[in-house]
Parts: sequence; C-alpha cells; structure tokens
Amino acid sequence: MGFVQKNLIYCLLFLSLSTLSVLSHLFSPIDDYLIDCGSTAETTIDGRRFVGDLSSYNTPLSSSARSISFRNEVPVLGLSPIYRTVRIFTGPTKYVFNIRDKGTQMVRLHFHRFNSPEFQLSDAQFHVLVNGYVVLSNFTRLSTDNPRIVEYLIRVDTEKLVIMFIPNKNSKFAFVNAIEVISAPKDLVPDTAQYVRSQNIENFDGLSKQALEIVYRVNVGGPKVTPFNDSLWRTWIPDDEFFKSNAGSERLYFSGRIKYQAGGASREVGPDNVYNSARLIRSKNDSIPNVNMTWVFPIIGGYKYLVRMHFCDIASISLGLLYFNVYVNGNLAYKNLDLTSITNSLASPFYADFVVDGDNSGILSVDIGPSESSIPHLIDGILNGVEVMKLNNSYNSLDGEVSADMVLKCSSRGNMGVLFTFVAAVCILLSISIIIRRRMMGSRDSVPWLRLPVSASDDNIKMGK
Repeated sequence: MGFVQKNLIYCLLFLSLSTLSVLSHLFSPIDDYLIDCGSTAETTIDGRRFVGDLSSYNTPLSSSARSISFRNEVPVLGLSPIYRTVRIFTGPTKYVFNIRDKGTQMVRLHFHRFNSPEFQLSDAQFHVLVNGYVVLSNFTRLSTDNPRIVEYLIRVDTEKLVIMFIPNKNSKFAFVNAIEVISAPKDLVPDTAQYVRSQNIENFDGLSKQALEIVYRVNVGGPKVTPFNDSLWRTWIPDDEFFKSNAGSERLYFSGRIKYQAGGASREVGPDNVYNSARLIRSKNDSIPNVNMTWVFPIIGGYKYLVRMHFCDIASISLGLLYFNVYVNGNLAYKNLDLTSITNSLASPFYADFVVDGDNSGILSVDIGPSESSIPHLIDGILNGVEVMKLNNSYNSLDGEVSADMVLKCSSRGNMGVLFTFVAAVCILLSISIIIRRRMMGSRDSVPWLRLPVSASDDNIKMGK
C-alpha cells in the first residue's frame, strides 16, 4: 500500500473516531443565539437551528424600520442556507441579546455578498460595535464569492449584549447574513498568560477581560476541521500556508484515544481532531538535528496578540523522553518543555498561552526546536495546533485607532448634516411660497384708478359723492 493511501486511511480513521467522540461529549451553552438575518423561517445546519430575525415576537432585532431583507433567488450551489438571505441596514441598527450566563461570549458574524435589486453588497462600508468595542471599522466586504466569518470573544458582565451596525456616510448601508452569540466555556479564556518580550517573560494579567478577535486557528499537520467536528462549532484550517520549514520534520496521525484530564485542556479548548495530528522533529541518528519547525503568520502591527499553542505527545513510546524549546517571535518562551511531567500521561493534551507585541514587521512567528535536554534517536519537538488572537487596543478597538464614541459621533454628525440640509430646504421653500403669496394678495387688494369721462356734469359728480 502506498504512502499516500496509508495517510488517507489514517486520516479518515481518526476523523471518524473523533466525530463519534465529539457527539458523545456535546457542549451545551446557556446562551445560544443563532440568527439567520433577513429570514422569517428556521434553518438547520449540522443539527444547529438558526432562526430568522423576524420569525418571532422576541427577535433580538431592536427595530426593522431602518432595515430591509433580501433573498438570493440564485444561490450558489453547495453554499450554506444561511447565506441565501441578508439584512441590509440603511441607518444605525442594533441587535440586543439577553445574557443569562455572564462572562465570555463567542460572537460570530457571517458576511456573504450577492446582488440585490437595490444594493450592491460589495459596495457596503460600515462599522460594527459589540458592547462598546469596535470590532469592525470601515469594513468593506472583499470581492469574493466565498463567505467571510469573523469571530470574537467578548467579556459581558451585564444582562445585555448589543451588536450595532452603523453604515459609513459614503456607502450609506451595512449588511449581515447571520449572527451567532454563544456563552463560552469558563476555561476557554484564562485570566493570566505569559507576556513574552525580548528582555524578559512576565505575567500578563486581566486577559479574560480583554476583547479578542480570532485571527488564525490552525490544525498543525492535519486536515481542515469543520464546525461539525468541533464542540464549539469552530473551523480549524490546515497549516500548510504558514509552515515554512519542511526539512527535518514530518507529519504524524494518531488513531488512539486522546486522554482529556481534569485541570488540563478540555475538548472545548481543543477537539480530538486537532490533538490527533501533529508535526514533529525526529532524531534519526546519534546527533540532535539542528533544525526548527517554523510557522509565520501575517498580522497587523500595533496590537498585542495571544498565541495559544496546543501540544499532545502522540509520538513517544514512553514518559519522559520528549524535551524541546518553544519560541515566539524569535524569543524563548518555554525552555525544555516536558509534556509528560505536566500531564503525567501520553496522548494527553496541554496548551500554553503567550502574549506578544505585534511589531511593524507585519509577521508573527512560532518555532519549535530541540533543547539541551533532547535525546538522540527520539522525538525532539512536536506541535499539534496554533491559535492567534488579537487583543483590543487602548481605544477598545480591534480595528484601528477609533473608539465607539468616535464612531457614534461621526454617525450623529452625518445624520445631523442630512437633517440640516432637509430643514434648510424646507425653510427656503416656505420663504419662496410666502413671498409669492404676499405678492398675489397685494395685487388682489389694490383698486385701480379710473379717469372720469369728460362729459360728466357737476350734478353727476355730486350724486356720486
């Protein structure tokens, strides 16, 4: 049997086993809003029920006066049904969700362009605010036929979560196809991570109170993981486009059982499908290979980023045989990492969180390499998954140096400008109508002077008096 066929069989096997495992450990969030925007019907996708935003009396849409719904009469074959409808906003409009489980909420916004009778969705430009955070600023839908999903982790300590769409004054409209608001597991975002800088490593506290944008979610060495195979309905993409060092590394697929332990990584932190695959460095002789595995992620400078690295020793034959170093942006983040000393078991998942500064280089790098404790003839490095998340800046924004107040003020000024123009036009029309009316009244009230006839006598004149 060929190498490719073996890999395919292993891949299909662990996907099937992982799917059964996920189905037996379903996560049931307290708050679970799945909204099919622009629809009045219900849509079921992978067992999840999306409801139309005008399908019931308790819709989260605060007002439909400034919105229009459209249906794509020529949908793309194979595209999810939630992208067949869209809600378009011609003015600032918000969705208000009642929150029972205070804490971190997962917010996903779905965008897909299609032509409507009155609007070219590719021309839309708008802002999106979530509970005072600017998550999208001057957002323009890219000219592609593929849907775009943006995802955020937002801390909510009130009983309401408000998502507001504000059209830019240039395009004058905004849109969205679907919205998800889901209460996150309590262990998904810890309060402390390691802040890695060139000078030192220190604690970064208050992480759970930050707003986070999911920039990358990568399954290292394995295939794409779809929401159907993830207990939090996430998508994990293959790492091929980010992996930069093929020499001295190999892929590994594991068909055994992943051993989740109390206090360690849960299925909600990372699914079986992520921990069942990996890339690794294997020593094949008496010397330790002088190679690192490197992943490079394009980022936007000026923000801090949370880098979550997922590990699971699915390669070693015994405990205490795997040691390696972890680097973030070229800085040593974890020295002589020994997974089994942490998990006390093989095939047991572990994750590490690091906060780094995004510099002007526009890239964020992750490296795995042998350490001074690595052992010849064994595994000298492993990585199963990587997540990169952007932290909000000092403006409480995830998209530029603009605050929610600034966005709202600009929107108000734009509306006031339209109002002033309207009022001025009405005043001018009223002034013109008053002038015309006065002239007409003046011409009607005046009596013309008539000259008396020459033949009139004095008696006639006296009679007239």
